[in-house]
Amino acid sequence: MADKPQTSSLKPQTVLVTGGAGFIGSHTVDALIREGCSVRILDNFSKPVHLKGRPDYIPDEAEVIEGDVRDKAAWERSLAGVDAVFHLAAYQDYLPDFSKFFHVNSVGTALLYEVAVERKIPLKKVVVASSQAVYGEGRYRCPKDRSIHYPDIRSAEALSRGEWDHRCPECGGVLEPQPTDESRVNPQNQYALSKYTQELIALNIGRRYDIPTVAMRYSIVQGPRQSFYNAYSGACRIFSLSYFFDSQPSIYEDGNQIRDFVNINDVVAANLLVLEKDEADYRVFNVGGGRPYTVKEFDRIVRKVFGKEEMEPRMAHEYRFGDTRHIISDITSLKALGWEPRYTPEKSVRDYRDWLMRQVDIDDVLDCAERKMKEMGVVRRAAGVKEDK
Repeated sequence: MADKPQTSSLKPQTVLVTGGAGFIGSHTVDALIREGCSVRILDNFSKPVHLKGRPDYIPDEAEVIEGDVRDKAAWERSLAGVDAVFHLAAYQDYLPDFSKFFHVNSVGTALLYEVAVERKIPLKKVVVASSQAVYGEGRYRCPKDRSIHYPDIRSAEALSRGEWDHRCPECGGVLEPQPTDESRVNPQNQYALSKYTQELIALNIGRRYDIPTVAMRYSIVQGPRQSFYNAYSGACRIFSLSYFFDSQPSIYEDGNQIRDFVNINDVVAANLLVLEKDEADYRVFNVGGGRPYTVKEFDRIVRKVFGKEEMEPRMAHEYRFGDTRHIISDITSLKALGWEPRYTPEKSVRDYRDWLMRQVDIDDVLDCAERKMKEMGVVRRAAGVKEDK
């Protein structure tokens, strides 16, 4: 069972959670029910996230509407009688099906507000799931002259040569990653662009029609119920499954890329906090773990949790085209509302491991997403870089 959120003063109300059968959505549903809210879920149980169909962890107390956020009629059914909305349904992937990102993430969000305005639904709050991805490569500093830079996506040419780091355009030195606050965005891939347009739609239409709205820029959320089959689930899924099956995982690039991991219980606490706080209205917030880790450091955490310290990962010098080199979220704004990340990546991995141990029929999950990304040219190998065995 997930830990109780940090806040427990939420007034009972009727809340719609889109994507409520998913990772962040289902944990948010559980917390809302514990707080005495009536909860309705809108989810289409789409593959590959729900490859085996409707998950068994959906609580009986929740009303479930099976439908798609691109369908206006589904919104009309789902929003009837609702006080607040967590709009967490989204399309996440590395695949180049560009239009789908905007159909699901942007158009789906526009339909939420379209129906709310047309039907005159008096929503007290809408909380929209955005992403740290909107920052692209984020904020960097030159170690020589201390100048600040916001570099664009790394070129395919540089990556193919195994040149992983951003360099100062003046001195040529390797730029140092810095925490990135909410003030400047630089979306670089299809997912990031769709999430930023989703923010613009939600915050601007919300303000225009007096629908209090908050956008949450989650960093890498970790914990149980992350889909086995979704490539976007990231390092926790890849490393945990690999060590679970006694298989040597591959680390992309050189393993020194920095990531910001946040536990699902901390994310749920942040969600419930902004739902009740008027000070959060019409703002965006970073939701991060408060401490950066390299991918190599995270791999060591997973190995320790699974008792596989002797099994080294494989450094194949492959990369995912469109990945950021480093990204760290500045969480000062959310902390000012009274929130604090409490849990470590070690806890996230332990909880994921315990959940994994209870699953059945998962023998085919390890290579599914990776194989598809390679077929689509998302995962590539740096030419001329020798593979480490």
